Amino acid sequence: MRYRKLGRTGLKVSALCLGTMQWGWTADENTAFEVMDAFVEKGGNFLDTADFYSRWLAGHEGGESETIIGRWLQSRHKRSEIIVTTKVYQPMSDDPNSCGLSRKRILEGVDASLRRLQTDYIDLYLAHAFDADTPIDETLKAFDDLQRMGKVRYVGASNYPAWRLMESLWSADVHDTVRYDVLEPHYNLVHRAEFESELKSICEHYQIGVIPYSSLAGGFLTGKYTRGENGQGGRAGSIASNYNFEGAWRTIDVVKRIAEELETTPAAVSLAWLLAQPIISAPIIGANSVDQLMHSLEAADITLAPDQIAALNQASSWD
Repeated sequence: MRYRKLGRTGLKVSALCLGTMQWGWTADENTAFEVMDAFVEKGGNFLDTADFYSRWLAGHEGGESETIIGRWLQSRHKRSEIIVTTKVYQPMSDDPNSCGLSRKRILEGVDASLRRLQTDYIDLYLAHAFDADTPIDETLKAFDDLQRMGKVRYVGASNYPAWRLMESLWSADVHDTVRYDVLEPHYNLVHRAEFESELKSICEHYQIGVIPYSSLAGGFLTGKYTRGENGQGGRAGSIASNYNFEGAWRTIDVVKRIAEELETTPAAVSLAWLLAQPIISAPIIGANSVDQLMHSLEAADITLAPDQIAALNQASSWD
């Protein structure tokens, strides 16, 4: 596994980040342990989770993913070797103060995450979304205090619009607080405009590490869907519908052709395209089995040729 610097931080992270939203949802604890063991065995050291995972399920309270990771960290005695990312913002109860990026929500949220993760620090703590109801100064001051207390080492943001990211950088500079050093955006071969239109240039200029989520477009970039397919309802049907446009189908056709040339999978090619971009620190991958994980990890050993990158860029162009 290759390693990359995470923005301007001193962290060296594996070229791929293991997303764990599915722990306790589509992957039970035993499977989660197997996947994390295999990931580390292959050189992985970067895990991504959130306190909200998986509160959307009936009978779940949130924190299920963090809890599983915490038990794994304790049983494997690998805390110092693993870079753990978790997030705060989403509602954890019906209390209106359980959502957002207020000082109250952040201070209570970090302590709850630390308990579930069975650790005394979080390597990277992210604002999970943009909070229009809380001044950015209040949010950053809370994060700054957490860093000073040693509870978090670096902070970042996910799902931030460009103007809010710039405002946060300005606020951190003016008020001398911690700043966002990492951005976790929605970004992949068939969803480029949201990041590339404005956020990309900000990250490049201010040396902000980028760890994109939905790197495989919910599975669309694995090549398992076909033109005209409406899915079978539920999540699969939603994915097929979301990417049912000519540019997406044109892109997956090129992905499949290059996968055949390289004797690898469409998933590996799609991830390799992200890794070919200097601004990207580590795409986030998901896996419900060790087999799925291994297919994604192939991307770390693939170097796309310039003409292959050009073909992918042209097929997926949005401007």
